[in-house]
Amino acid sequence: MTGPVSRADRLARAADPGHVSRAVAAGPASAAGSLPVGSPGKVGVLDLDYRLAPDGRTVLADRYQKSPLQVMRPLYVDPGLPHVPVTYLMSTGGGVVGGDRLDIDVRLADRSHAVITTQAATRIHRMDAGYATQNVTLTLGAGAVCEWVPDPLIPYAGSRFQQSLRATVPEDAVLMVSDVLTAGRVARGERWAVDALVSRVELARPDGTPVVVDATRITGGSGGFDGDLVTGGSDAIGTLFVLAPGPATDLAASMRAAIGSSVGVRWDEVRCGVSTLPEGCGAWSRVVGGSPEAVEAAVRAMWSAARGHVLGASAPDLRKG
Repeated sequence: MTGPVSRADRLARAADPGHVSRAVAAGPASAAGSLPVGSPGKVGVLDLDYRLAPDGRTVLADRYQKSPLQVMRPLYVDPGLPHVPVTYLMSTGGGVVGGDRLDIDVRLADRSHAVITTQAATRIHRMDAGYATQNVTLTLGAGAVCEWVPDPLIPYAGSRFQQSLRATVPEDAVLMVSDVLTAGRVARGERWAVDALVSRVELARPDGTPVVVDATRITGGSGGFDGDLVTGGSDAIGTLFVLAPGPATDLAASMRAAIGSSVGVRWDEVRCGVSTLPEGCGAWSRVVGGSPEAVEAAVRAMWSAARGHVLGASAPDLRKG
């Protein structure tokens, strides 16, 4: 957001997610017992503003939160970069349900640095009516560093969900974005059984020039999506984007070096690919595997390798266990 925005306008923006895929919006508009959009606890807003303090630490200078979204006080738990706060996003509900509209806006001032993660995996519940959305906007200042590393997304059978992440990244800034999408509650036979899931990542320069556009679209529920054909029989898909100044080939090489060599990762359960991004603006990786835990660990290993190459420190222990 630019300039002052009233709380009423902010809530109105959050309640209206913009264009929604026809597949996501195709379900019944209402059902007995369901709460409509705008009911208490249905429109979640989270605005975070980070600034560089005089002592060199990055601080959460301002925030606005509305249930079901909220954050803990940032923790300085990174031994390699002790001036960097780790912020944990939380939900006061038990997951995402029909009619939820979640809107997150994160701004990092010049030369500030923040790590943002979630308290736990995000569960998208079955929806008898309506659909749910989540929009994330990341705006980086000159020389800023943002690491967006949420826990996995678990879409239940019969869910309809659309999410987007849009980021503005100056050429001298660093952005690391990870995402792990699971097949759902596989033990309950809900493998890739979502009604509709649409996920889009758009990363651009301040003048609007796009550098990354990546879209995932899964539709059809248990009878209309051939998971074996599309995912090669995998139960999880992981993605990592790293935008950073410097030679992209060297960054990609550091991420490739992590494959097979990082301790604690079951590399025999995953398949990985690493490539440079257009115009040498960074590197990215895609991981697929039969175990969500193995995919998540592989993405973390490459995040840690990229972090070491760009920032000189490996990924911190995010202390969730």
